Amino acid sequence: MWRGLRNLPARAARGPRRPSMRPSSGTPTPASGATIFALSSGQGRCGVAVIRTSGPASGAALRGLTASGDLPPARSARLRLLSDPRSGEPLDRALVLWFPGPRSFTGEDCAEFHVHGGPAVVSGVLQALGGVPGLRPAEAGEFTRRAFAHGKLSLPEVEGLADLIHAETEAQRRQALRQLDGELDQLCQGWAEALTTALAHVEAYIDFGEEDNLEEGVLEQVDSTVQALQVALGTHLRDARRGQRLRSGAHVVVAGPPNAGKSSLVNLLSRKPVSIVSPEPGTTRDVLETPIDLAGFPALLSDTAGLREGVGPVEQEGVRRARERLAQADLILAILDASDLASVTSRHFLDTVVTPTGPQNACGSSQRFLLVLNKSDLLPPEGPDPDPDLPPHLLLSCLTGEGLDGLLGALRKELAAVCGDPSTGPPLLTRARHQHHLQACLDALGCYKRAKDLALAAEALRVARGHLARLTGRGGTEELLDVIFRDFCVGK
Repeated sequence: MWRGLRNLPARAARGPRRPSMRPSSGTPTPASGATIFALSSGQGRCGVAVIRTSGPASGAALRGLTASGDLPPARSARLRLLSDPRSGEPLDRALVLWFPGPRSFTGEDCAEFHVHGGPAVVSGVLQALGGVPGLRPAEAGEFTRRAFAHGKLSLPEVEGLADLIHAETEAQRRQALRQLDGELDQLCQGWAEALTTALAHVEAYIDFGEEDNLEEGVLEQVDSTVQALQVALGTHLRDARRGQRLRSGAHVVVAGPPNAGKSSLVNLLSRKPVSIVSPEPGTTRDVLETPIDLAGFPALLSDTAGLREGVGPVEQEGVRRARERLAQADLILAILDASDLASVTSRHFLDTVVTPTGPQNACGSSQRFLLVLNKSDLLPPEGPDPDPDLPPHLLLSCLTGEGLDGLLGALRKELAAVCGDPSTGPPLLTRARHQHHLQACLDALGCYKRAKDLALAAEALRVARGHLARLTGRGGTEELLDVIFRDFCVGK
């Protein structure tokens, strides 16, 4: 891409010399030096409640409530009598812990009070802390915000912590732990370091190329780095929807002709009576949805109207809505009556919904589906009659529960493909923010490849690197100078 630029003087290619690249750090700092306190465990009556403080007055608060001149040893629990420092009234006998900064969750001095979880005890300790000079109640998320401000957590790690707190399934817990452990942050850090080196090389060529003091092939190395990054970013972006499904839940639609057992299957999987079950065909007229933990993955399970030509306007509307949900589904649970496979409605459903390649969703891509033959308890011992046109299927009896373990195993496999398996592979992109910044980074690398001027190419790399910095919550370009002087013998 640089053919023709090599014949230009480097200073002419870049234009006038820019000012020094010494920016301020992009890491935010706490708005004030106030010390905050809050109940960190759940609300309500419990065995033990944890109250924590963070800030410079934490030591004074701990001394005040324990009426002791000495702080306990760092990170060691000690049993102390807590008293109101103003009135001297005893509050509780509790475990106290002291975490001097910066070796604490927030990076500041922190104290924890592990008190008995009765509402009166908790209220009394909180009121006592509120009377200590320099302390104020914490705002929502302020402890984590301070941890981020002091470099204890990156933005993806903060998001992983939030996801871990709200995780309801095994898969969500595993993914949140990986993000909290910094896997996504480390991946982005590696990309950012590669871009930092590439940008440093381009800047060095602009500033010193005319003096012939740089190694051969500098710009070719940059091109190779950018191409590798484009491939890596493209791979993760194509996989982005899986992580978002894992965080918010996959859309699983139960579909089939009337009286196949759709509502019974929904009730069986959700372990509660979500849908009305009746021998009368067409009982379900609308789409009934329930969020559930399905084989360890989060899912929004939809019970739909039986697919047939409706006998009335209400049922026709239910069928229309069912077909809409089919088009939006991430996974279709197609269910048929195993004792009635030769009926017109069953054959029509097989021909129109269950095809060898799967139905097409709104985006035109093939959807995943599982074919379930319900009411296996009505079959003879030898099973259903062999049918060469019947796709691979699972036998199930919603009445007896036979075949449920096999269905859950198949669901786990399909949902791992839809949501991603958090126990293997690279870290997933679980938020639209991650996808936005990676896409913007990839777009900037495309601008680099198209640039006809070294200064514009350097700016494109700077923009790409900036998006990775914003994804992780870091910023600044101070390290560029370090890379320049480390990698090149300027003036040799």
